[in-house]
This record gives sequence, C-alpha cells and structure tokens, in this order.
Amino acid sequence: MKTATFVEILDREGVLLAAAAESAGADAKVPTCPGWQVRDLLRHTGMVHRWAADIVAGGHTSPIPDGGLPDLDGSALLTWFREGHGQLVDTLADASPDVHCWHFMPAPSPLAFWARRQAHETTVHRIDAESARGGVPTGIGADFAVDGIDELLCAFHARPKSAVRTEEPRTLRVRATDVPGAVWTVRLSTRPPETERGDAGDTDCELTGPAARLYPALWNRLPFPEVTGDASLAALWRAKSGVTWD
Repeated sequence: MKTATFVEILDREGVLLAAAAESAGADAKVPTCPGWQVRDLLRHTGMVHRWAADIVAGGHTSPIPDGGLPDLDGSALLTWFREGHGQLVDTLADASPDVHCWHFMPAPSPLAFWARRQAHETTVHRIDAESARGGVPTGIGADFAVDGIDELLCAFHARPKSAVRTEEPRTLRVRATDVPGAVWTVRLSTRPPETERGDAGDTDCELTGPAARLYPALWNRLPFPEVTGDASLAALWRAKSGVTWD
C-alpha cells in the first residue's frame, strides 16, 4: 500500500474515532480495553499522535519522550484530540518522502513507517471507541486488514519484547479466507516468534476467517472467527500478545 493511502486512512479513522467517542461520552466504558473509559482512549491516542508528529516534523533520529497525558476532559479533550490528529495527518502529508527520523520497526522509509503505523494505531483505537458507543462498527478494507495482520505478525512480534512463547516448538497458522495468498506461519518457541509468509508445512493450530475479522481478533478486539487444531495456542495468543505503551 502507498504511503498516501495510509495517510488517507489515518485521516478517516481519526475522524471516526472522535465521532464515536463523542457519541459514547467520556465516561463510557471501552469493552475492548478492560479498565478504560473513553477519556482514557482519547488521552492515549491523542498523545501518540502528537508524539509521532513531533518525531517526523522535528527529524528526531533517536526516541523522544512522549508529551504525557493531558488533564482534559469532555469537549476540551475532544478538541485536543482532533487538533492533534489533524496535526499528525498534515505532518505526514506534507513531509518529504526522504525525511530522516527514528522509527522502531523495519520499513521502506521512515515516512512509510509512520504513516502505516499510525493508520493501524488509529484504526484499532477507532474499533475501541465504536465498541464503547455500540451499534454497527465501521468496516475495514481487506487489503488494509491484511497489511495490519502482516505488521503485527512480521514486525511487532518479531521484536525481543514479544511474550508469545512456548516451552516446546509449536506452529500457529493465520489464514485470511477472502484474500488469496494471505497466509502466515508463526513458529513459536522460547524465543520471539518467527513468522514466514505463506503456508509452510504442518501446523498445530490455525486461525482462519475474513481478513477484516482476523485483523481485530489478532489485536484482541474480537473473538477469532474460527480456530482449528490446538486451541491452547489461540488462548496463548490472547493471553500474551498484547502490545503496550512503555
């Protein structure tokens, strides 16, 4: 997917997130993020947006501290969120394709990394906001969902901090049933998972379903559409795959 496409998705998803949060109200619980209310969701996502925009706009070549969570609520918090989201969209849209700045996972370029990462960050948290609001959730494009699955399996959980590990070698397969070739083989062990794109050999457990359902399920926002084989590996993913801000 093109960087400009990720920026367009980021723009749309942030608008949807804010609208769902406003409809739900700041006090509403977020079912997909136990312990959070909508205000926590807005504060966190708005902080991440400003942090990412600062890195790109400032050309920072090493990590910088985030700005912390604001002491805002209600309409003031929504305004703050919308302003920060707009700032991030404008920063990425206006940045030079060869901008040089820090990023924390492999990517074709720093700009490509930040556009992709923030599009997915915002989409997952839009799902959270809509879970608080209730009603019919907004759909996710299959190609974007496949990209998000690929980022999660091949980038996030390739990092040393991934806690998805097993005492004995096991294999987990993820298969999007509606996108040809959208298959990943995840090899689990006492080390970080190693993911190979494709249908590589036997597997102990397979998670299958439409890409737009697998994507939020792998981010622990929905149940897995279908699990075959050893369901304990699906349970392990649920228990250990969370990505946290630290």
